[in-house]
Amino acid sequence: MANCPERDVRQHWVQRILDHDGFEGEEGGIEAWLQLGESVGLTREELWSEEHVLPGVRFAVDAYINFARKATWQEAASSSLTEMFAPKIHQARLDNWPDLYPWIDEKGYRYFRKRLSEARRDVQHGVEITLEHFKTREQQEHAVSLLQFKLDILWTMCDAMWMAYIEKRPPYTFEVELES
Repeated sequence: MANCPERDVRQHWVQRILDHDGFEGEEGGIEAWLQLGESVGLTREELWSEEHVLPGVRFAVDAYINFARKATWQEAASSSLTEMFAPKIHQARLDNWPDLYPWIDEKGYRYFRKRLSEARRDVQHGVEITLEHFKTREQQEHAVSLLQFKLDILWTMCDAMWMAYIEKRPPYTFEVELES
């Protein structure tokens, strides 16, 4: 949004920054995320150090950051529409995780509770920008490609986590069969 020349769009978008950073005594999403990490047994120092971030996850996040830097503000806003399904996902977590993970402290779920309403609002704004900017068939196909790119990033993150935590194949390991 830094390269968006439209003041009203920036004023609306800045709410996302406030949601994450907090304001006027209100803790933001970053603090809620830290509380989630603490609730599952990590320390703030571990979280801030990023020592547990898998290389594949870091690569995917960096790819999205680089995309957002180079994209037009409308493209960046449009790519955020992957959040369209976030409220359902967050609600499913809130409905099921306390039973599945009873050891997680209740305050750890605050992040997901906050994002229920924030994501709905954020998606509405992203939809408005997308519909206003991507009008022709070609532009709409481009918008779909932006969403596909963002989905590829999210799947890359999931794949890295699956390999490390489900397949028990940590980063930088491989198996080679040598022919005799």
